[in-house]
Formats: sequence, C-alpha cells, structure tokens
Amino acid sequence: MQALNWQWLRFADLGVDALYDALALRCRVFILEQGAYLDPDGLDRHAWHLLGHDGAGVLQAYLRTVDPGHKYDEPSIGRVITAPERRGQGLGLELMQQGIARTVAQWPGLGIRISAQAHLQRFYGSFGFVAVSDEYLEDDIPHIEMLWTPPVVQG
Repeated sequence: MQALNWQWLRFADLGVDALYDALALRCRVFILEQGAYLDPDGLDRHAWHLLGHDGAGVLQAYLRTVDPGHKYDEPSIGRVITAPERRGQGLGLELMQQGIARTVAQWPGLGIRISAQAHLQRFYGSFGFVAVSDEYLEDDIPHIEMLWTPPVVQG
C-alpha cells in the first residue's frame, strides 16, 4: 500500500480544491452510501481537517477535529472516512492514529469525545475510546458517544 501524504489544516487554510475534495469524499460516503442528511453542519469552520492524499494527489482519507466547546467540552473527532475503493487496506487505522496524535498535540491533557456509529464501537475501542452513553439515533443511524482519556503521567 502506498503511503499517504498527510495535511492538518484549519478551515480557512484548506483552499478551494482541498475543501471541494473533502466535501466530495464526505458526500460519496455519508450521503450516497448512508442516506440523505445535511453534511455541512456549521462545525467545519471550527475544526482542524486531516487529509490523506495518495502520490497522485487524490484524497483517500479524511477526518476533522472540532474545537473544544463547539460540539462537546472536549475536542471531537468526526467525519472519519476512507475512500470506498481503499477500504480494507488499513487506512482507517492510520487515519485514526494520525488524528488522535494531532488532536492530542493540539490540546495536550484533554480527552477526545466522539459520536461513533454503534457498529464501529470495537474499532474505536481499539484506540482506547470507551462508551459513555446508551445508543441513540443520529441521522437515522445508531450511534454511541465514546470518550478517550489521556493517560495519567506519573511524576
């Protein structure tokens, strides 16, 4: 598998091409595969965006981390996607590792809260996220709130 080139950008720094690519990939996965809902939810402007491009410059993986205080008290990783044709190649693992590392570096000492699709609870659990809510419907898809807590540093 070809390594991806990762970019970690604020909304204003995305540029029109990167923004278009991100929204197009999000549309392919979240709207065409999962059903209609309003993807641009007003939180993109308050988030860091992690984009993974292949050697040809094609966006293959994406997530965003919403700033603390806009969705939850903690930073919140969401819109986690890999291109459908690249699934099963470990990109989701690499994407989450990159996203968690960059989020922790941006807000050291804070936890990370997510609204995970319920069927992905084990996947997110493998990164240390723990369920902190009952299942609920979000955009007609079962979700569960999960929290990652930073390790306690012993002095």
